[in-house]
Amino acid sequence: MQLLWFIPTHGEGRYLGTAIGGRPVNFDYWRQIAQAVDHLGFTGALLPTGRSCEDAWVLASTLVTHTKKMRFLVAIRPGLMSPGVAARMAATFDRISNGRLLINVVTGGDPVELAGDGLHLSHDDRYRLTDEFLTVWRQIISGETANFQGDYLNIEEGKLLFPPIQKPNPPLWFGGSSPIAQSIAAKHVDVYLTWGETPEQVAQKISQVRRLAEQEGRTLRFGIRLHIIVRETETKAWDAANDLIRYVDDEAIAKAQKAYDRMDSVGQRRMSQLHNSSREALEISPNLWAGIGLVRGGAGTALVGDPKTVAARMLEYADLGIDTFIFSGYPHLEEAYRVAELLFPYLPLENLPTVEEQQVLSPFGEIVGNQDFPKQKQQSKEKTTATVD
Repeated sequence: MQLLWFIPTHGEGRYLGTAIGGRPVNFDYWRQIAQAVDHLGFTGALLPTGRSCEDAWVLASTLVTHTKKMRFLVAIRPGLMSPGVAARMAATFDRISNGRLLINVVTGGDPVELAGDGLHLSHDDRYRLTDEFLTVWRQIISGETANFQGDYLNIEEGKLLFPPIQKPNPPLWFGGSSPIAQSIAAKHVDVYLTWGETPEQVAQKISQVRRLAEQEGRTLRFGIRLHIIVRETETKAWDAANDLIRYVDDEAIAKAQKAYDRMDSVGQRRMSQLHNSSREALEISPNLWAGIGLVRGGAGTALVGDPKTVAARMLEYADLGIDTFIFSGYPHLEEAYRVAELLFPYLPLENLPTVEEQQVLSPFGEIVGNQDFPKQKQQSKEKTTATVD
């Protein structure tokens, strides 16, 4: 199992829908989050894309030199980039990061925002363009010379002089819930992503995409994008969830949902249907809470509970085929530490950090009475062999 975290480039705070508890986001803060991700044992972090965000490529490039192991999931944008330029950007980043790039393919779901960037294609046409884009991008970045004439792209002698470290290319990640999006995922990508829908809905998606991939003679991995609210007890976790939206009022919900209604993203529509703009019945599946989606676009659900319960819910998704989880929590710096402390011991993670023998002992916890080391609680076997209840 792999866990990725999230670097918030569009705002940060302790509560949703309010400036109360908000905090400035700047390079020093993003660096703190990235370095926490780097040493806590997360595989890497997702950097969001869109006009409400700082540019992901610029920020990731600056954070590379402040980290050692973490991988950066950064978006390429068909229709907003040419495949040759995107291939050069990816290859350069992969080299300077020593092979730590993951590629997130984002077709986009907001026609108003896309029009502001000069892209005026319909939903399905954008995905047809994405198909052509990825065909060319994969040729160029793998070292081939691309000559391609399509409905949207005309490429003559497209090539790359300086190759990436990862062969044949940095892994492609992609999320899309519409039939045409799933067909393109099956044809091109390495990891298919879904937002945090119920296990039943996720199982259906995975089944569909697997079948389409088999028709292409390919196999895919699967990931899920969720928020997480984990506390020592169930009661504390649900109190934290409710506290997160304590300042969200009907006006904020209406304003947010109006913006989402204009989108042609099938995934966003499915997210909105989970709560129907209502605070009632936000627990849509055991420990799966849709409250964040009341005012946040994209990923709008969170796993909520104590560590053992959250781990059990994650293993339910893993049994469906999910091997990668992209999490976030508010505020992202503190919650990265909380998740690592409380949840990691219950999970079969791929890349937990190893503790090297030290000549100078660093205590886990504050020295007691200026002389005694704090007692260390032994990890029980059940923490590393947790099964679904």
